Amino acid sequence: MKKDIILAGVGGQGVLSIAAIIAKAAVKEGLAVRQSEVHGMAQRGGAVLAHLRISDGAIASDMVPQGGADLIISMEPLESLRYTAWLSPNGALVTAAEPFVNIPNYPELPSVLKAIEGFPLSRIVEAAALAKEAGLARAVNMVMVGAASPFLPIKAETLENTIQKMFAGKDAAVGEANRKAFQLGRKAV
Repeated sequence: MKKDIILAGVGGQGVLSIAAIIAKAAVKEGLAVRQSEVHGMAQRGGAVLAHLRISDGAIASDMVPQGGADLIISMEPLESLRYTAWLSPNGALVTAAEPFVNIPNYPELPSVLKAIEGFPLSRIVEAAALAKEAGLARAVNMVMVGAASPFLPIKAETLENTIQKMFAGKDAAVGEANRKAFQLGRKAV
């Protein structure tokens, strides 16, 4: 078994936190993990990209080959389209619906969403609304972990436990909101 994942978004959206949670959960289940990150101009709202490879055997490289990604997880719809050359023909694309308009010529959102829907296995998640429903607007990235979880070779319980441990040192309400965000994201897909 192997699962090659591209994670995409804009600086500050929690792309690297998503990668860390999935990687930690995979290790807990005894899987091998390799990860590579490109931060770009992340602090100024620039692109953030992570390659995450999970396998039950050896992994030769950190980088997902073009056309080889089993899954793209994106925090932003236009960013998801930027990396579709990496998506395999049978791959899944899971993206948040809400745009992060950081360029003056951002395309019309309906055309971006229509392009995403053109992929056979795509899911567009109203992540911001679900994060608010969970009680923490900043938990959009945990919504996306939940939304991607059916496409991951990791038990939902392991992912949820990893999220709980990640937020264990924070206010209990923050941890609970992130756990709930994960569950709402999972239900959304």
